Amino acid sequence: MEALSTNPFGLLTFIVAPAILTNASSVLSLGTANRFARAIDRARALSSMLEGGEGKAPTPLAAFRARQLRFAERRALLLVRALTAFYVSVGAFGAASLVSLLGAIVTSMLPAAMRYSVFGLALGAGVLGVAGLVTGSALLVIETRMALRILGEETDLLVRRLPVDPQA
Repeated sequence: MEALSTNPFGLLTFIVAPAILTNASSVLSLGTANRFARAIDRARALSSMLEGGEGKAPTPLAAFRARQLRFAERRALLLVRALTAFYVSVGAFGAASLVSLLGAIVTSMLPAAMRYSVFGLALGAGVLGVAGLVTGSALLVIETRMALRILGEETDLLVRRLPVDPQA
C-alpha cells in the first residue's frame, strides 16, 4: 500500500483504469441496446407474418416462423441480460473511480486499516465491473451464435424453395 502512495502512476492507474473500462462498458451497452431493438423489430415482424395467416390451416412455413419467433424471444432475453451486466459494469466502474479518487485525497488522513478498507472497496467495485463485462460479453457470444443458427435455417428453407437450375 505504501508503494501506491509514493508512486503517482500507481495511484493514477487506480483512477484512470476504471474510467477507461466505464467507457468500454458504455460502448458495449449502446451496441447491445441497438441489437435488442433489432431483435424486438424482428419479433414483431414475425408476429405480423404469423397473424396474417389466421384462420388458415397451419403450414410448414408458419411452423418455421413460429420457431423463429421463439428464437427471437430467447435472443431478446439474452440481450436484456447482457445489457443488465453492462449497466452493472458502468455503475461499478464509476464507483471504483469515485472511491479511488476520494481515497487518494484522504488517504494521508486515514489510519492504515481504513486505507485498506477504501482500497478493498475500490478493488471490489472494479472486480464487479470486470465480472459484468465478461458476463455481458459471453451472453453476446451466445446470442450471436443463436442469430447465426437462425440465419442458416432461413437460408436452407429459401434454397429448398427456389427452383433448381439443371445447368448450374
